[in-house]
Amino acid sequence: MKTDLSTYNNSWYQPGPRLKRLFWYYINELFFRSSLLPISSLKVFLLRLFGAKIGKGVIIKPNVNIKYPWMLTIEDHCWIGEAVWIDNLDQVTIESHVCVSQGALLLCGNHNYKSPSFDLIVKPIVLKQGAWVGAKSIVGPGVTLFEHAILALGSTATQNLDANSIYRGNPAVKVKHRDINT
Repeated sequence: MKTDLSTYNNSWYQPGPRLKRLFWYYINELFFRSSLLPISSLKVFLLRLFGAKIGKGVIIKPNVNIKYPWMLTIEDHCWIGEAVWIDNLDQVTIESHVCVSQGALLLCGNHNYKSPSFDLIVKPIVLKQGAWVGAKSIVGPGVTLFEHAILALGSTATQNLDANSIYRGNPAVKVKHRDINT
């Protein structure tokens, strides 16, 4: 089998009205991906204006990139760190008291490498209450971090992470309790 990108067709994927996506693109560039506006409350207001469901006490740092706010839910008292990329081609749900540290990637999309046309695949991401996505970590499509799961610095989650557990590496594996400080 050979990949033939000339046959790629994702016309089935319609993430929202074209004009809404265009307006969001410029708002995202001006107010989110920039370091010139560190005011989190304005970002929360803009996200809500574009259909995101945002709780109270949410902190959004500079240089955050959000693909489609209308497919984003962030509950109460969450922190979204500097330079986080929420590439939410599907729904991303972030429950209360979750920390997504600087440079982390939440990626809802991938491609089917087994298909010659390299078909787009999208799946939701869920970060349950108290989860922590470490700096420069990646959460892949269809992954859930259950309550108080921790994805350590620079790790990649390709499958669900159990509650009250620490994972590290690429792909991320559960850390045994005796190895937590190593």
